[in-house]
Amino acid sequence: MTDFAVIETADAFAEAVDRLAAGEGPVAVDVERASGFRYSQRAYLVQLFRRGGGVVLVDPIAVPDVTVVQRALGDEEWVFHAASQDLPSLRELGLEPTSIFDTELASRLLGRERVGLGAVVEATLGIELAKAHSAADWSQRPLPQDWLEYAALDVLHLVDVRDRLAADLVAAGKDGFAREEFAATLAREPKPPRTDPWRRLSGLHKVRGRVNLAVARELWLAREEYARAEDVSPGRLVPDRALLAAVLAAPRTKQALAGLKEFTGRASRTQIDRWWDAIVAGRESQDLPAERVPSDALPPHRAWADRNPEADARLRQARPDVEARAAELSMPTENLLTPESLRRVAWQPPVEPTVDAVADALRAQGAREWQIAQTAPLIAAAFVRAAQTPPEDGAEAS
Repeated sequence: MTDFAVIETADAFAEAVDRLAAGEGPVAVDVERASGFRYSQRAYLVQLFRRGGGVVLVDPIAVPDVTVVQRALGDEEWVFHAASQDLPSLRELGLEPTSIFDTELASRLLGRERVGLGAVVEATLGIELAKAHSAADWSQRPLPQDWLEYAALDVLHLVDVRDRLAADLVAAGKDGFAREEFAATLAREPKPPRTDPWRRLSGLHKVRGRVNLAVARELWLAREEYARAEDVSPGRLVPDRALLAAVLAAPRTKQALAGLKEFTGRASRTQIDRWWDAIVAGRESQDLPAERVPSDALPPHRAWADRNPEADARLRQARPDVEARAAELSMPTENLLTPESLRRVAWQPPVEPTVDAVADALRAQGAREWQIAQTAPLIAAAFVRAAQTPPEDGAEAS
């Protein structure tokens, strides 16, 4: 294997991008982050490959302005594996492709059972990739040579894979499906921030009482503030289970908190004042959180028969038809239509379940036009059947 060097100066990177610009065809792109180690989701390594231009590895910490790529290659097709994971980090760097090809998504549309990069490369090209460093701390410096080899291989074969998959999509009549999916991935807006992100604390359902919930909130916020300042993953400072243990134990003094054996983590004692101040702030807060918060989440399907039997009947009629169509198309059902989209349309259907009305309802849920064309007629017909079919007594929800 060739030794790979990381580019760490703007001049060297500009020269490398010139080589890529002189190449031909699509540009393979990948990003390495330090998820689970760092607070941020910033890129710590960006990998690029183009035929005739070779592999380029750049350190965006040492070269913070990498927008020369945008100027030179922004109008080319960029090839990713699981683009939705890498696009946010690239956008932070000012990099925004105008068109993409996603080899993971293409593999899903083609019905491949294994869609990880290594599996796709092996199935498509017969080349086996080692995935030993996929969960590594890419923020460390210097990066070991075997890590750089792994990173280079993530892009080295990606254009060849893209060409094979593109041909398979055409042969299967799914190239139009793929273009819509790629465009939707590129256009997808980030999810809005949660109103109460502290409610993501694992095990929060065990906490009773508004004061205790306020303590949980203040501990979570204190950890978040410290993690952001230190750029360390919050769970590496004090894991969720330790915060929860502190809430449930309700220590009456700072010493009692420090003596709580379940209160673990590398910052659990070094920042004991921070955690104790959070507990006190929660207990003294006049802004007590509600024990239950409004949610637009649908109830689990097992409850539908009692809470909304008509919706239950609609879903029971429509789901097998959608699953059958996915099988005919040789793709996972969730890629034909997300289960959430079908559930929501079944729960609150159009007044008149015509094909056009169902299509509009699916479109409102974010379904692509190819998905709508494949599923709206099936769903509309199923909803009509559901209205005409007497409910089954004792039908078992799934």
